[in-house]
Amino acid sequence: MSARPSAARTSRFDTALGWSPRLGPALVLRALLAAFALFVFAVPFLTIVAGAFGGRTTELSLFPGEPTLRNFQVAGERGLWDFFANSLVIAGGGLLLQMTVSVLAAYALARRRFRGRALVMVAFLLTMMLPEEIIAVPLSLVLGDLPVLHLSLRGTVLGVILPVGAWGFSVLVMTEFMKDIPHEIEESARLDGVGELRMLAQIILPLCRPALGVIGIFGFLMIWDQYLLPIIVADSPDDYTLTVALSVLRSDPLVGQGVLLAGALIALLPSLIVYFCLQSSLIRGITAGATKG
Repeated sequence: MSARPSAARTSRFDTALGWSPRLGPALVLRALLAAFALFVFAVPFLTIVAGAFGGRTTELSLFPGEPTLRNFQVAGERGLWDFFANSLVIAGGGLLLQMTVSVLAAYALARRRFRGRALVMVAFLLTMMLPEEIIAVPLSLVLGDLPVLHLSLRGTVLGVILPVGAWGFSVLVMTEFMKDIPHEIEESARLDGVGELRMLAQIILPLCRPALGVIGIFGFLMIWDQYLLPIIVADSPDDYTLTVALSVLRSDPLVGQGVLLAGALIALLPSLIVYFCLQSSLIRGITAGATKG
């Protein structure tokens, strides 16, 4: 009599973990797919790490034969840490500006009704359809001589930050998320005398944390991976970001692949840190979007 409840509990436990005997072929298939995905994503990363900490060998491997920091030292001598600092300043300032613009624009588009709202949304979406190569020349002319102000942003950090300050993807994500917030919450707050700024900062934004995590991760990656824009703005090699510097360093015949892999690892770390810090918000944001409606 006691064996049946125990067997039932074991069966429920196995089923919860996806180990049910009835799903044998499916379990094997999932395991193979997981192993393949692990191979595709883990092997390149391990190769970068092994090459960055490896010695003078030119052969790529998954584990460094003689671990050393020599490649990072040479990368520093080539100025990669200065380019890394340039990238951090641009990514930090650009992301702050981009999230601010996205939140304010989304609040107006989602919570307020005004003429031309649809046209404004279409204008934001159109910016996502234009490749960077098409707007490169006009953007270069505008940054060289700002209309009305007649200022040049060439060779400045603002020249890279301002063009990435408004991104259609972030505005779209925030707008769709804010539309799902019940208007009753806003109406109750207004009865208590809450103003616009307080409404946005203390009521709307706390409810939008998953969406903020989504635009934070994707916005950082978009700005961090910029390549064409820093080249357009730069007046000298000292203005390059890390992505541009790695491309230039690759053409130097005196630089080995170990130094390049060390630079690639340095460029990869901020993206990983941002993802691990905001991954819970990213998952909640994707889940909320998938279950909407």
